[in-house]
Amino acid sequence: MDNACRLFLDAIGAALKNEKVTWDQEIPQEDWVKLFEFASIHRMLPMVYQTVVNCPAMQQSDRSLFSHFRMVAIQMVAIQTQKTAEFLPLIAELRKEGIEPLVVKGIICRRLYPNPDLRMSSDEDVLIPPDQFAACHEVMTRLGMVPESDDFEDYEIPYSRPGGALYVELHKSLFPDESEAYGHFNRFFQDIRSRMVEVDGIPTMAPTDHMLYLLCHAFKHFLHSGFGIRQVCDLILFANRFGAEIDWLYVLEHCRMIRAEQFVAGLFRIGWKYLGFSLEQSRYPIQWQAIYVNEEPLLMDILMSGVYGAASMSRLHSSNITLSAVSAQQKGRRNPNSILKSLFPPAKDLENRYPYLRKSPILLPVAWTNRIIKFGRESSDLPDSTAGDSLRIGSERIELLRKYGVLDKK
Repeated sequence: MDNACRLFLDAIGAALKNEKVTWDQEIPQEDWVKLFEFASIHRMLPMVYQTVVNCPAMQQSDRSLFSHFRMVAIQMVAIQTQKTAEFLPLIAELRKEGIEPLVVKGIICRRLYPNPDLRMSSDEDVLIPPDQFAACHEVMTRLGMVPESDDFEDYEIPYSRPGGALYVELHKSLFPDESEAYGHFNRFFQDIRSRMVEVDGIPTMAPTDHMLYLLCHAFKHFLHSGFGIRQVCDLILFANRFGAEIDWLYVLEHCRMIRAEQFVAGLFRIGWKYLGFSLEQSRYPIQWQAIYVNEEPLLMDILMSGVYGAASMSRLHSSNITLSAVSAQQKGRRNPNSILKSLFPPAKDLENRYPYLRKSPILLPVAWTNRIIKFGRESSDLPDSTAGDSLRIGSERIELLRKYGVLDKK
């Protein structure tokens, strides 16, 4: 782990405790730049900047170096504040109209932070009963929200407000049922409404259900192209705050059902070593503590991923390889052609991106061609994004999945 990574983790750990760093050693300019670049790709720039500003080491550096990052941080906080101001009245209106929204992640996690507006949310996730979608759509559009897709058969429909900052993903289920890799996660959340609670007046899942969902959501992205350190921070703060109300053995049982227990144990070891996770405060049980893993490879994957694996287009495209391998194993077979399948996936895997395949699967070669052309355009804009890089990252992440017991070893 290089110095910029260590600085980044130190800054986040301090921020989660509402502290400032006290660095007084000279920090090279390139490490300052890397630190803020890390903070940017993980969407944690406001939190990191607020934590390191005016530390002795910064006072010794060229202050002009930080002006750009300061302005970006200020803009991000302003936008986040506006999103929250737009979201809360929307939820109140939905409930007033008899709709039963459950808010997950996002604002629920954000309120656990010492300075909530410094924790960025790109969107807000709202789960509604499928039979209430039409009524919910009517209320959303009446309040100025516009759907970004006209395919209302999807498990989630994104909405945004023209001229506003709010972006909402309206879920009929928490995971896409059609996904071979993780569609079966939905079975864990069939009766969550019978246990729903309110947090600061916002309807959401009970702590055990919410913790399991946060872990399943992180695991889903781990199977794709990875996820950033912000999700780990959410987990740690949630566990520290609600640990006494969480049925940890229930969570462990369900994580084992999807081969995620070593992955989760690694996340909490990262939290314990770097981010202030408290074994006592969270009531983290000995059964979890007994699952020893080396968390460092997982930590490096998280640091290199950025938010939801979007650090590079190559990493995003590498998900085709990992998902293919996981799907194959769940069908009881190995997948020696995972690389080939990543380049030419079946029609079912592309239906969300190319809806015409639902009605005309015969057009699959057209979708393959469009996909390759799109990847070529994206790669030309990003020097680190090539098909070769995607295959390399995908192969490395296959080995990572094996290391944490998600895939069988060779």
